[in-house]
Amino acid sequence: MKGKIISAIIALALVGLAALGYWSASQHRHGEAPAELDPKEIIYEHLGDEYGWALPFNHSLRIPLPIIVWADDGFHCFMSSRLADGATYEGLRISTSEDHNGKVVQMMPDGSEKRPWDFSVTKNVAAIFIAALLVVWMVMSLRRWYARQGMKAPRRAMGLLELVVDYVYTDTIRPIMGKEAPKYAPYLLTAFFFILTMNLLGLIVIFPGGANLTGNLAVTMVMAIITFVITNFTGTREYWKEIFWPEVPVALKCPVPMMQLIEVLGLFTKPLALMIRLFANMMGGHMVVLVLMLLIFIFSAMFNYVVGGATAVFSLFFTVFMLALDTLVSFIQAYVFTILSTIFISMAHVEPHHHDA
Repeated sequence: MKGKIISAIIALALVGLAALGYWSASQHRHGEAPAELDPKEIIYEHLGDEYGWALPFNHSLRIPLPIIVWADDGFHCFMSSRLADGATYEGLRISTSEDHNGKVVQMMPDGSEKRPWDFSVTKNVAAIFIAALLVVWMVMSLRRWYARQGMKAPRRAMGLLELVVDYVYTDTIRPIMGKEAPKYAPYLLTAFFFILTMNLLGLIVIFPGGANLTGNLAVTMVMAIITFVITNFTGTREYWKEIFWPEVPVALKCPVPMMQLIEVLGLFTKPLALMIRLFANMMGGHMVVLVLMLLIFIFSAMFNYVVGGATAVFSLFFTVFMLALDTLVSFIQAYVFTILSTIFISMAHVEPHHHDA
C-alpha cells in the first residue's frame, strides 16, 4: 500500500513537471519572452462560451463552429475560423472591447461596434446538442433492448441505466406524485438524465466535453423556467385558490393582500432556487479545479520551477480529489433538481380538502 502511495506521488510530480515544461516551452517559442500569467483571464476563458472549440494542450488549434448573425446589411453565415486571430470578415469581427468582449460585432463606419442578432452555434450550444443526442441514444438503446429481449434483465451499462431509471421513478417520482406520476415522469426523467449528462461532460477536458453548461446561468434558467411553466399551467383550481385566497385569518388577506403577495412571490422564488442552486454548485466545482491547477503556474512564476514542481504534487492530488467529488456532485445536483421539480409540480395538484360533517 505504501509503495502505491509513493508511486502515485511520483506520478503526480512528473505530470506537474511535464506541464511546467510544456508551459515554459510554449512561452519561449520563437524567442519570445514569457507572457505574464493572468489567472482571471484563464478561468473566464475556460468557464465562458466561445465561437470555437479549443483542443486540449494546444489552444491555438480550434474546431470551428458556425457563426450565424443578422446584421444591418443582411444575413451572414460562415465558420468561426474566418474571424480567428482578430480577423474581420464581411464587416464582422470578434470584439475585444469591455462591452462586447468575445462576442461577434458589426464594425460601423465611425469605428464603433454594434451587436447584431446572434444565432451562432457556440461551444455551449453545440455541447447542448451533444448532450441531448447522448440522452436520446441512451434511452433508445434501453428501449431497443426490451424490444428484442423482452423482460430479460439487461446487464452492464444497460443494467446500470435501468437501475438509475427505476430508482428515480420508483423511489422519488412515484411516492411524491402518486397517480400523477406516469403523466409527468417523462419530463422529470428527461430533466434528470439531461442535467446529469451535461454535468459529466463538463468534467471531461477533451472534445466533446469541457463545456461549462450547468455552470452557465442561461442554461439553468431555461431548465427552471420549464419546471415553472409545467407547475403553473397544469395547476388545479385548489392550487390557485391557495395562492389568491389562502386559508388564513381574513385580516391577513383583506383589505391588504399581504398573504397573496407572499404566495405570488413564492411562485417565482421556487424556480429561482432551482436555477441558482444548480448553477452555483457546478460553477463552484469547476472554479476550484481550475484554481488548484493554476497554483502550479502561479508559484512557478513567483518563485522557481522547483517550488512549482513541489506545488504540483499537492495541487494535482487535490485536483483529482475535487474531480471525484464533482462527479458525485453531478449526480446529486441532477437528483436534487429532479426531486424539487417533482415536489413543486405535485404541490400544484393538491387535492381539495374534505372536511368531516
